[in-house]
Amino acid sequence: MKRLFDVSMASLIMILLAPVLIVTAVLVRGFLGSPVVFTQVRPGLHGRPFRMVKFRSMTNAVDADGVLLPDADRLTRFGHFLRSSSLDELPELFNVLKGDMSLVGPRPLLMEYLPLYSPEQMRRHEVRPGITGWAQVNGRNAVGWDERFRSDIWYVDHHSLWLDLRILGMTVKKVLVREGISAQGEATMSKFTGSKQP
Repeated sequence: MKRLFDVSMASLIMILLAPVLIVTAVLVRGFLGSPVVFTQVRPGLHGRPFRMVKFRSMTNAVDADGVLLPDADRLTRFGHFLRSSSLDELPELFNVLKGDMSLVGPRPLLMEYLPLYSPEQMRRHEVRPGITGWAQVNGRNAVGWDERFRSDIWYVDHHSLWLDLRILGMTVKKVLVREGISAQGEATMSKFTGSKQP
């Protein structure tokens, strides 16, 4: 039922937002250049890697040694708008159609975090990762890692179609008021270095 809901809703959203996708792609090309989309390998269901696609929101600026500058230095005003409006996430609808992601589920994080998870935190991979999730509507990037993981595990234990509908409704509200875009003192979210809790 969840997979059928994901495919149906993702298809409908892509049809309805096709003009937004096209305009956003053109603007990204104009403000940030090529490539328009950014892809990165992330862990999916059961930790299996997949290639997640997003609209690019950062420049490729590097320092004198050719090392990428910190996120805060590469995130332009336009890129910040993309992130605060969540427009950068729209291409992930393709990941939903492919079956790599769900509309609702724990956000797919970085592959390098996998060895740092506790067994309980690893349970976030018992379901498909989502474009939005319980953690995103309860603080998003403005809360700490432990709280985000607790929200993810709570979703794993309680997920249902009705909960997904509730989260999608809450997500629309969060996007409109642009809450929890970044952690305090960070351009987006601080790096996860492991939990202090057992």
